[in-house]
Amino acid sequence: QVQLVESGGGLVQPGGSLGLSCAASGRIFSTDTMGWYRQAPGKQRELVATITGGGRTNYADSVKRRFTISRDNAKNTVSLQMNSLEPEDTAVYYCNRQQFTKVYWGQGTQVTVAS
Repeated sequence: QVQLVESGGGLVQPGGSLGLSCAASGRIFSTDTMGWYRQAPGKQRELVATITGGGRTNYADSVKRRFTISRDNAKNTVSLQMNSLEPEDTAVYYCNRQQFTKVYWGQGTQVTVAS
């Protein structure tokens, strides 16, 4: 079993920055792909960014050049640095870990972009 705990959400003004972090524990492997997804009110959960065990990244078009995903395998963490935030980025952000055929989710952290 894998446990994921997110931290770092909050309220930020448009144009501001915010960092999210996710700590993993349990039966984890450095080859797991980790990622961030988000779900806005009334919308489906969507991909934000993923990073493979080898460090290859993938971003949603809406966040490219604004968000950066990174991971620290020694600390079993994945982070998301969000810059130039827009009101449309408001959502609950979920950490995700893909391990072979299993997918694990964190509890989510709220990010609100408003003035």
